Amino acid sequence: MLDIIPDAEKMTTLVGKSLYEIWNKLCALIDEKYDMDCLWNKGGKAWVYEYKYRRGGKTLCALYARENCVGFMVILGKEERLKFEKDRENYSKEVQKIYDEAQTYHDGKWMMFELRDTSLFDDFIRLLGIKRKPNRKQG
Repeated sequence: MLDIIPDAEKMTTLVGKSLYEIWNKLCALIDEKYDMDCLWNKGGKAWVYEYKYRRGGKTLCALYARENCVGFMVILGKEERLKFEKDRENYSKEVQKIYDEAQTYHDGKWMMFELRDTSLFDDFIRLLGIKRKPNRKQG
């Protein structure tokens, strides 16, 4: 585990102001729909930080941060991939491309998005909906 959870200043320095704003908007969107445990971790070889949404031992998604870069990862298992494939026409071309190019491991297809803006957020929420129904009451 990380000794130090990065504060806003550290994150802004790492990823830059505009990407940190996008990071925060995505977190707010997820938090609005899902009541999850959020865990900070080291980001492995490729990233400085990992911020994971989990509940009951299952990961919903994770955000990643490194210098001037923010990533968003969703892993779709076998059943979830079938659901996506049935509905793929309703996703943006970019999401379809990332899905097609994503590496498939024993536990599923690892879809990694590099965030540049908020344009794919609706797709992200739909992808998360495949993994798990929102569990936070709306309104």
